[in-house]
Amino acid sequence: MPGKFSAERLRKGEFPATPLGVQKNRLEAFSDGVLAIIITIMVLELKVPQGVELEALKPLLPVFLSYVLSFIYLGIYWNNHHHLLHTIKQVSGGILWANLHLLFWLSLFPFATGWIGENHIAPTPTAVYGCVLLMAAIAYYILQRTIIAKEGRDSLLAAAIGRDWKGKLSPALYLLGIGLSFVHPWIGNAVYVLVALLWLVPDRRIERVLEQRRE
Repeated sequence: MPGKFSAERLRKGEFPATPLGVQKNRLEAFSDGVLAIIITIMVLELKVPQGVELEALKPLLPVFLSYVLSFIYLGIYWNNHHHLLHTIKQVSGGILWANLHLLFWLSLFPFATGWIGENHIAPTPTAVYGCVLLMAAIAYYILQRTIIAKEGRDSLLAAAIGRDWKGKLSPALYLLGIGLSFVHPWIGNAVYVLVALLWLVPDRRIERVLEQRRE
């Protein structure tokens, strides 16, 4: 059988095994590609205005603002995801599925962004947008815990995130924003902007631990 034949050749050293780093590189390349597609889909929601005056841009303002916020969020996720993968020594099936789970919720950003923009930031679309943000945050947390479970409690990631106060505070703020969206959608959006600002400040925890362990 081909599988048995290949296994025998591998044991004899006739050809080298595939390095584990290749799996990690493929995971990063696939994730980067998906995020690039998500951003491309979002920008396609910005329709060309029917007119040549600045007044023609006014109806597009809610769509543009929602796009900017979502773009910032995707940039934050891409940045942190990039650093997160630097802590992985070996990719497991659990990490692959946890990563796909995160990408699933991030892939809903164009839908949520388009809905909130086309309806001029109405209460229900704003709340749904917050739900997508909440689920993406939970998915990122699950990915972190899956990596720690694989790498161990003394792993680089476990040492880097520590108590992770921003990671614990963000879901609570998302829930607050979802509820306040029905009071007034702009208040809900203000909460989402606040969370984005919390994460917009460069988070160097992983970089700091990497530098310490290299010394």
